[in-house]
Amino acid sequence: MVLWVFGYGSLIWKAGFRYDERLVGFIRDYRRVFYQGSTDHRGTPAFPGRTVTLEHVPGEVCWGAAYRVSEEDEKIAISYLEVREKQYDMKAYVDFFTDPSSTSPYLSGVLVYIASPDKNINVNYLGPASIEEIAKQIILAEGPSGPNRDYLFQLEDALKKMGCEDSHVIELANAVRRILSELKNSS
Repeated sequence: MVLWVFGYGSLIWKAGFRYDERLVGFIRDYRRVFYQGSTDHRGTPAFPGRTVTLEHVPGEVCWGAAYRVSEEDEKIAISYLEVREKQYDMKAYVDFFTDPSSTSPYLSGVLVYIASPDKNINVNYLGPASIEEIAKQIILAEGPSGPNRDYLFQLEDALKKMGCEDSHVIELANAVRRILSELKNSS
């Protein structure tokens, strides 16, 4: 059986593992939200950044990319993902669609990493906050992989290149740009 992995955050622009095919598409009944704390990539334990996770919302769709990993590359890809996604405590196997008008998935059993909202299991879950609060946290956070705002802007750009408009990402990116501009103008 061939492994397919769905990326909805940084995996969209930086897979980091070998794959044989990349498809743009979406999963149903989930939305992308900046509710997961990042203490190892885009923040620190003292000041976590915010990265995306999936929230189950019937009727919503989350666009991203699915990667087909060959059988010979599967173990290396999974080992890599288990380290990279270690703060994401759940794995799910989802249906992946490429055509918004189709009722049948293009692929089934696609692996996706999700950070659960259960703070007893997922100590890095930050949860919902206002766009202003999330934006301010993203502006200040920086980790070994760089500033948290770079993650947000790269995600916004990657989604735009795919032809996807994610209102949460766009609203947050615009809030970060506005606050940065206000900070620059006040200094």
